[in-house]
Amino acid sequence: MNYKKLKLFGALIFLGCVNSAVLAQNVKESSNYPNRPIKIINPLAAGGAVDTMARLLAPALQDALGQPIIIESKPGAGGTIGSNFVAKSPPDGYTILMVYDTFAVNPHVYKNLPFDSFKDLTPVTELVKIPLLVVAGNKLPANNLRELADLSKTKSGGINYSSGGAGSSGHLAAELLKSNLGIDMTHVPYKGGGPALTATIAGETDITILGAVITVPQIKGGNLKALAVLGKKRTPALPQVATASEQGLTNFDVSSWVGVLVPAGTPTPIVEKINAAFSQALKNPTVQARMAEQGNEIVASSSAQFGAFLGQESAKWAKVIKENNIQLE
Repeated sequence: MNYKKLKLFGALIFLGCVNSAVLAQNVKESSNYPNRPIKIINPLAAGGAVDTMARLLAPALQDALGQPIIIESKPGAGGTIGSNFVAKSPPDGYTILMVYDTFAVNPHVYKNLPFDSFKDLTPVTELVKIPLLVVAGNKLPANNLRELADLSKTKSGGINYSSGGAGSSGHLAAELLKSNLGIDMTHVPYKGGGPALTATIAGETDITILGAVITVPQIKGGNLKALAVLGKKRTPALPQVATASEQGLTNFDVSSWVGVLVPAGTPTPIVEKINAAFSQALKNPTVQARMAEQGNEIVASSSAQFGAFLGQESAKWAKVIKENNIQLE
């Protein structure tokens, strides 16, 4: 064997040893996972749908994984700051991203994202689908969509609405709603659903469109009133509230969702453990009771199913934005 062949043979042996060592390390880390506290990053404001969902699931997740669950909010830029933080985190399963529907829209809103939503993060599971509600402050003289449309023509300054940020489901749904009603409304974006909800309760904005997970408690508490459900069917949490379709907007169907991702490169066994833990948490009787109260639909999808769903959501909203000429801030 000549020198060149011997050198190549040695290099191949070295690479094989390195790959074996890396594989062995990944297997060891996967088998030991988790052995320290796990952080869930909420990329939106505290008090919104994601934060509420994370805090509801945390005790059951802690039981399933056997480690403390720490919830940390990193809001800003429609959720892209927190998402970028997780995308740049070590792919070891100890930093988990919980996202709202804005995640699938952001690539169409922010043209220079510091990460690739579909390459730098690995889908884990879609947790739930959440009905969207049009809600108003109690002093607004409108109790349904037709009355809202009539009010928009007489109210000084017109109707304004708050949202959890540009590109959120509430923003896009409101733009579709005003197009279908033939009215104009002014968008007032906030950094998350919590602040948007507070603004409407306080009368700073006329209406908002947000998920049942945070609106239903405020409606039942007498702080807000519901004008419509925007999904295909009424929500069991508020059976008296008619859908937009029932109020004359044929086939109007917009809902929200919450899902979980981890940094790309996270070993598959760890992704599967996280998926199984969330699935177990969603079967907890206390969690299921709260979900039913809020009208949420438990999904608990696989990683592959959630990945396919994200692609469909991205394509759907890209089309809606283009066809309706929606201007995003």
